[in-house]
Amino acid sequence: MKFMIIVKATPDSEAGRFPPDSERMFAAMAEYHEQLAKAGVLLDFSGLQPSSKGWRVRYDGDRRTVVDGPFTESKELIAGYTLIQVRSRAEALEWSRRYPNPVSEGKPAEIEVRQLYEMEDFKDIVEPATADRFKEIGAE
Repeated sequence: MKFMIIVKATPDSEAGRFPPDSERMFAAMAEYHEQLAKAGVLLDFSGLQPSSKGWRVRYDGDRRTVVDGPFTESKELIAGYTLIQVRSRAEALEWSRRYPNPVSEGKPAEIEVRQLYEMEDFKDIVEPATADRFKEIGAE
């Protein structure tokens, strides 16, 4: 089972500002991710640049419109993520409880955890030939 731990953006992260004690925060993040790696459950992790350096693609029928950032509602944006693969939801929950505060200890923050779909989840709606195409490019 794969889960993504999503770090929510803040006005500071959207402005590209790091907390005053950022070295302590980064050290805690390094320790946490080292523990994930030693446990063999870490797949990937990264912080994301502010939305001002990104864009969105909006779809309307056959039309695609590119909208440059920044995006105003920072509480709905993602500042970073950690991707893990574990045996159960309970294990993912335990790892997520240990996640260091992403904006500095003692300050309010929020992470969100979401399970990723796997090809098995689509077995009743995706034709075997299409599923095989996804498997060939690395989807599980």
